[in-house]
Amino acid sequence: MNPLTSVKGAIITGFVLAVLLIAGLNTGAFNELGLARWLHILAGITWIGLLYYFNLVQIPGMAVAAADKGGPGGAGVNKYIAPRALFWFRWGAVVTWITGAWYLSREHKLMSALTLGNGGEDRYGLIIGIGAWLGTIMLLNVWGLIWPNQKKILGIVAATDEQKATARKVALMASRTNFVLSIPMLLCMGSALHGLPF
Repeated sequence: MNPLTSVKGAIITGFVLAVLLIAGLNTGAFNELGLARWLHILAGITWIGLLYYFNLVQIPGMAVAAADKGGPGGAGVNKYIAPRALFWFRWGAVVTWITGAWYLSREHKLMSALTLGNGGEDRYGLIIGIGAWLGTIMLLNVWGLIWPNQKKILGIVAATDEQKATARKVALMASRTNFVLSIPMLLCMGSALHGLPF
């Protein structure tokens, strides 16, 4: 059976290949920080990749579909694609946040990040802290605003047409806010160790 014919098979195959690579390149010592960083990046790509998909593809595409009176509309996306994408989106956010906190904790930099580098004394803590706080706001938006309103929009919970219209506006603004925040957040995450680009 070809593992590439299912998402589960592809995920398992990717992890098996990663474990084989680790085994082949391993120096004999377990690198917890390396594991935390890798899982943080993997989850972050899932989360932010879907955030960009929603904002750059699905939301504009749904607007075009709604305006096309003779077209098929967006019912198929709402029924089959959006719930699956939102599952990976919201859990990717949780895993990204947890693995980021794990990494910073094991690196003994969590308190520095939370206090924005002890008020700026620790440059790494300041930069990674800004990114971590932006990511935390984004996580809260996912679970506190986007997901509860998407459940109304998608019919997962009962809502009137008026409640759905309000939910669309709230979910859109929260998603767009996350999209905007992701740009400086990614700048901080990449720059904490490698330097700001200016």
